[in-house]
Amino acid sequence: MTTPAPTSTGQVEPSRRAAEAAARAAGVAVVELASVEETAAATAVFGAIWGVASSSAMPAELVRALAHAGNYVAGAYDGEELVGAVVGFLGIHHGGVHLHSHVAGVLPRAQGRSVGLALKLHQRAWALARGIERAEWTYDPLVRRNTYFNLTKLGATAVAYHADFYGGMDDAINAGHPTDRCVALWDLAAPRAVAAAAGTAAGPDLAKLLAAGARVLLAEGENGEPLVSPGRVAPVQLCQVPADVVRLRATRPALASAWRLAVRETLGQALDGGWVATGATRSGWCVLERGEGPP
Repeated sequence: MTTPAPTSTGQVEPSRRAAEAAARAAGVAVVELASVEETAAATAVFGAIWGVASSSAMPAELVRALAHAGNYVAGAYDGEELVGAVVGFLGIHHGGVHLHSHVAGVLPRAQGRSVGLALKLHQRAWALARGIERAEWTYDPLVRRNTYFNLTKLGATAVAYHADFYGGMDDAINAGHPTDRCVALWDLAAPRAVAAAAGTAAGPDLAKLLAAGARVLLAEGENGEPLVSPGRVAPVQLCQVPADVVRLRATRPALASAWRLAVRETLGQALDGGWVATGATRSGWCVLERGEGPP
C-alpha cells in the first residue's frame, strides 16, 4: 500500500494535540491496535455494543488483516479495559484517497464522557499525519445523537443518502428495519473541522434560522408523528428527527417506519438534489444548505 505524502496543511501537530486533549478529558488512552489479542478485544467490543456474536459484528481476523495492511484500527483504554474501538480503511473516490471509517463504538458503561470524540479526533490526527485530508462514513440519520455528533461536534457534512444501504442486518439495533444511511464527509483540514477539534464550533441557532426564513421540511408532531411540510424552496431547509428512534422501533414499530419514510421523502430527496446537511441541534433539527451535490 502506498502512503500519501505528508499533508501540507499545517494541521498535523495541532490535530495531534487536540486528540491528546480529548483523550485526557475522556479519561482514556487512545492507541492503535494491531496484535491478535488487541484486534480480538476490539471485535468483542463491537459485538457487545451491537448485541451480536463477535464474529458477526466484525470478524477478528478481518480487523487483524486491516491493521496489518496499514489501515486504521484504534481503541480507547480505560485503565487496562478496552471500552471503545474504531476501524477504517482506505477508499478512492474520483481518484482521491480518503479514509472510510467503517465502524466505531463505545461500550454503554463508558458513554457520556466523550470517549467517541476522543476516538474520532485520534482518527483525524492519524489521517492528517499520512496526508489524508478527507474521511467518510455512513450513519443512520434517524438517530438524533449521531447526527448532532457528526455534523456539529466533529464539523462533518452529510452529502448523500442511500436507502437500505446495507440491506437486512441481524444485530440488536438494526434487525427488522431498512438500513437507510447518510454519507458523512469530514474535510479534516477545513475550518469547520478545525474549530470543532478545538471545541470552539457553535451549533446552529434555530431561532435565527427560522426568523431569516428557513423552511421546515419535517418536524415532530405533538404525538411524536412526523409532519412533512411541502411548499416553497428557501436558501436553508430544516428537518427534525425523533428523540429516540431505537425506542420507537421496540415500542411503536409502525411509527418508526413512518419516520423512516418521511426522512427519505425530505432529507433523502434534498441530499439527492444537491443539498448538504451542514449542522444539527441537540433537539434533532438538521440544517440543509445548497451544495455541489453528492461526491
